Amino acid sequence: MAGLSADTPTPRDLTVHGQSRVLEVTFSDGASFRIPFELMRIYSPSAEVQGHGPGQEVLQTGKRNVDLAGLEPIGNYAVQPSFSDGHDTGIFSWDYLYFLGSQQDKLWADYEQRLKAAGVERDSPMPEKAGHACGSK
Repeated sequence: MAGLSADTPTPRDLTVHGQSRVLEVTFSDGASFRIPFELMRIYSPSAEVQGHGPGQEVLQTGKRNVDLAGLEPIGNYAVQPSFSDGHDTGIFSWDYLYFLGSQQDKLWADYEQRLKAAGVERDSPMPEKAGHACGSK
């Protein structure tokens, strides 16, 4: 299970900074990251964002001002955030949080390239979504 192997760093401290919209995570290996809520939201590991396989990802827009409405622990391996836009289905394992924190620059660059390729702006509203057969939101 992600985050439970002996070599995977685990969080020692999680701090939600509502005003600056970042989740500060300090890991057992000494690494510390300030992960913007927007980055967490646009890279949510949920099926709604990631799809059910390669090429099915849904480009997220209009998430710059998203807030973290809640953060629930999932066992000893993850947290499940609830965002102010209603998204609450992503489970962020410790290793995924570490990935988001350590790869922020690359992830932002990839996101900007995907926005450009799609011809949309970061703050464009999300298009209305059709029903989803698997039952996820």
